[in-house]
Amino acid sequence: MYVSESSRTTTPLFLLLRHVLAIIIRSEKRSRNILEDEQKPLISLHAQYTKLPDDQLWDAPFSCGLHPCIRPTVRYKAVQGSNRYITVRSNGGLNQMRTGISDMVAVAHIMNATLVIPQLDKRSFWQDSSTFSDIFDDIHFITTLRGDVRIVEELPKGLESVPRARKHFTSWSSMGYYEEMTRLWKVYQVIHVAKSDSRLANNDLPLDIQRLRCRALYNALRFSPPIEGLGKKLVERLRSRGRRYIALHLRYEKDILSFTGCTYGLTDAESEELKIMRDNINHWKVKKINSTEQRIGGFCPLTPKEVGMFLQALGYPPSTLIYIAAGEIYGGNIHLSELTSRFPNLIFKETLATNEELKAFVNHASQTAALDYIISIESDVFIPSYSGNMAKAVEGHRRFLGHRKTINPDRKGLITLFDQLESGKLTKGSSLSNLVQQMHKNRQGAPRKRKGPLLGIKGRARIQTEESFYENPYPECICS
Repeated sequence: MYVSESSRTTTPLFLLLRHVLAIIIRSEKRSRNILEDEQKPLISLHAQYTKLPDDQLWDAPFSCGLHPCIRPTVRYKAVQGSNRYITVRSNGGLNQMRTGISDMVAVAHIMNATLVIPQLDKRSFWQDSSTFSDIFDDIHFITTLRGDVRIVEELPKGLESVPRARKHFTSWSSMGYYEEMTRLWKVYQVIHVAKSDSRLANNDLPLDIQRLRCRALYNALRFSPPIEGLGKKLVERLRSRGRRYIALHLRYEKDILSFTGCTYGLTDAESEELKIMRDNINHWKVKKINSTEQRIGGFCPLTPKEVGMFLQALGYPPSTLIYIAAGEIYGGNIHLSELTSRFPNLIFKETLATNEELKAFVNHASQTAALDYIISIESDVFIPSYSGNMAKAVEGHRRFLGHRKTINPDRKGLITLFDQLESGKLTKGSSLSNLVQQMHKNRQGAPRKRKGPLLGIKGRARIQTEESFYENPYPECICS
C-alpha cells in the first residue's frame, strides 16, 4: 500500500494531539461529576439521599373524585327553637375547644335545646383570656347554624339565677345516651356542661348528626376577622418567598415533653425541670414515666434533629421552605439548631409578621395557634411531629378539603431506624432513605375510611381506641 511522505510525518503528531484532548475531556467530566455530587442533598457525614421527583415530594395523593358532602338528608329535622338551654365551659387548647364546641352543637340538636355561646378555657396551661368572639366570628357561627340549632349569645336575664343541672357528660357517648339525658328537662330549664371535649362517639351515630358536626367545625366555626385577615396575609407572604412550603407542627414544647415524660437528648437540668412541672400539675395523673420506653414505643414527639433526618430521608432538599407551626421550642436555638443545620429556611410567625401585626396577639396563645392553623391548612405539605389535637384537627380538615398532602410520621418505626443508624447497624444515605420512603408510602393523606376500635380490647376502653371523627370524617362528610 502506498503512503505519502506527508502522511508519514503528520500521523505521530495527530495521535499525540488526540491523546492530549482525551485527557482534557476526561478531566472535565470528572470535575463536572464532583460538582454535581456536591450539590446533592446531604446528611451528616455527607452521605447522599435518594432524590425524588417534585411531584412525589409535593403533589397531593389521588383523591378518587371525592368531595365534601355536609348537606342534611331529606329525613333531617331542623330545630325550631327551645326554652331549654345548654351552657358550656370548653376545655383545653384551641383545637380541643373547637372540636368540643362542634360536639356541643350536635348535643344541643339531639336534646332539642338552645345553645348559649360557649365560654372558653382560661385555666389551661396557656392561660389565655380570649373570649369566644376574640377567636371566632360569633355572628357567622350563629347565622350559619340557624337551620340546625338555636344559638344565643347569653342566657336570658330571668334564667341567670335559676338552679342548673351541672353535668360531666360521659365521653364518647352515643345518640341514645343524650336522648336519655333529655329527662333532665323535667326538672331543670338549664343544663351546664363542665367539659366539652370528646362528648360524642366517633362511629355509629346517625349520618345527619355526623354531618352536623362537620357543618359546625368546617363552616360555622370561622376565625374572627382579625385572625382570618392576618392568617391569609401571612400565607401570601410565604408564597412570595417560595412557590411551595411545608407546614411543620413541631410539638417540641415544654408542656408536651413534660406530659409525655420524654427527655431523650435533653440535659439532666432540663429533664429535672420537666419532672417538676409534671409533679406540680394535679390533673396530670401519671407522674413516674420511663422516658426510654416512651421513645421506643413511639409516644414521644420527634426531636428537631430527628425531624431533620426524617425530611432529608423523604428527599426534601436543604433549600425547602418550612413554616414552624408551634409555640416556643423547648431549649430554644440550642435544640432547634439540629434542624436548621439541615434545613436553614425555617420561617416563624415572628419573622413572617411585623411586630405591629402581632401586637394584638401577645399573651393570647389560642389566637396565635389559630394563625398556625390557617397557615397549616393552606400549606402544600403538612407534617406533625406528634399526634396531638392540632395534628388531628389539621389532618381531618385537609382530608375534608380534598385530601391535601399530610405526611404522618411513623414515630415508632423511625426511632428504630435512627437507633440502628446510631449503632452502626444501618448505613447512612440511600439505605436509610429507601427504608423511610417505603415506610411512609401509605401515610400521606390518601383517602381511606376511618379506623375502628383495636381488636382484643373490651368495654369503654375499646371506644377510646377508635380513630377520631375529626381526624378523618370519611365516609360521612366526604362522598364520591
